[in-house]
Amino acid sequence: MDPVTRLGVVGCGLMGSGIAEVAARHGIDVRVAEATPDAVEAGRRRLTASLDGGVRRGKLSEEQRDQALARLSFTHDLSDLTDRQFVIEAVAENRDIKTDVLRALDKVVADPAAILATNTSSIPIVDLAVTTERPAQLIGMHFFNPVPVQQLVEVIPALTTSQETVQRTRDLVQRLGKQTIQAPDRSGFVVNALLVPYLLSAVRMVESGSARPDDIDRGMELGCAHPMGPLRLLDLIGLDTAQAVAESMYEEFKEPLYAPPALLRRMVAAGHLGRKSGRGFYTYDA
Repeated sequence: MDPVTRLGVVGCGLMGSGIAEVAARHGIDVRVAEATPDAVEAGRRRLTASLDGGVRRGKLSEEQRDQALARLSFTHDLSDLTDRQFVIEAVAENRDIKTDVLRALDKVVADPAAILATNTSSIPIVDLAVTTERPAQLIGMHFFNPVPVQQLVEVIPALTTSQETVQRTRDLVQRLGKQTIQAPDRSGFVVNALLVPYLLSAVRMVESGSARPDDIDRGMELGCAHPMGPLRLLDLIGLDTAQAVAESMYEEFKEPLYAPPALLRRMVAAGHLGRKSGRGFYTYDA
């Protein structure tokens, strides 16, 4: 199996830009696709700022930053991904949006052996795979935020995914300097199946008035040695993303612990999404 040298990334928000940055830093030619020219420029600025930050923090030399930037190209036309060997979609955690993107990629990526990966946090992979003409080459590839820092990638094969696709995906993750676990194709996979009920329990504790957000977070940080409390973690993940993951898990299993609390729904409706909006359970500088 030839190593992946031409990677496509669809979406250049927090997750997509992180995936593209890590790949470019590890010597891979990366083409990033966004929906509009304005979104392309926003993604380009986000990536450049992150690489510049790596230089300021001493994680990268200026030469390494410039080399990574030279490996990055951008487009707002999915057909520009036609020559890619491997494409990762990192669009919004919405089944319909992901299905539309994967169907479009299935048509424009020329090599029938090219792999399409979805960075979903919770949607069963087989549900997405069977909407394409290459279900054997579709796989889940769940990165964690922030991608340049977090070491884990969950690799999630569907019932339709070939073993060759699994191995090529593991090889790519290793080349990116990350580690993998193989997760079952069930909503939530491994990490979110354990994490989401814990996060939602913290929201319910706030909702009931049992404890304040800072006391909950400090309790888990100091009492359980967690690097970040559950409500600060929710703000980092994005409350809208957390709600989408919880809804997907509840839809599949109907477990009450997976149901998004009313407080979470109200905060998302109000646009209080966490760090990315400047306000969630805490307030952040713009």
